[in-house]
Amino acid sequence: MEKVHRLISTCLGIGYTPKGGGTVAAIACCIVWYFARTGGSEFVFGPVLATGVIFAFGVWSSNKVEAEWGKDSSKVVIDEVAGMCLTLLFVPVRWQYILCGLILFRFFDIAKPLGIRKMEELNGGWGVMMDDMLAGLYANIILQVVVLSKLWQI
Repeated sequence: MEKVHRLISTCLGIGYTPKGGGTVAAIACCIVWYFARTGGSEFVFGPVLATGVIFAFGVWSSNKVEAEWGKDSSKVVIDEVAGMCLTLLFVPVRWQYILCGLILFRFFDIAKPLGIRKMEELNGGWGVMMDDMLAGLYANIILQVVVLSKLWQI
């Protein structure tokens, strides 16, 4: 079972990337999101469900690997994937919006303003996941403003 938690928390090994594993995981998420969501379907239940499942598995697995790897190990990147998914929810699937979402999410995830850092104080997997979820929420809100204001006519 330990191997399963390692696979989940590292997103199939992305977390073992020597530097920038979180960014690599976020980029991988963007690529999968783009290809999974293109095709014209505006059905949102699937992406919402996927985001929720990734979040739940992230809390569970990051909690399990914490004993071995320590609190919020850089190997754990499922939090970045969940946060990136939240960033892209309810946003049209256009490469410009996905790129903007990636930049916004990574900004909030790295800088940790507006209470994001406080989320890290939560116990176990909750602390690992919630800071990225809040970063994803902030990025999504700004991205929604970009989409609604039609800053990019696409």
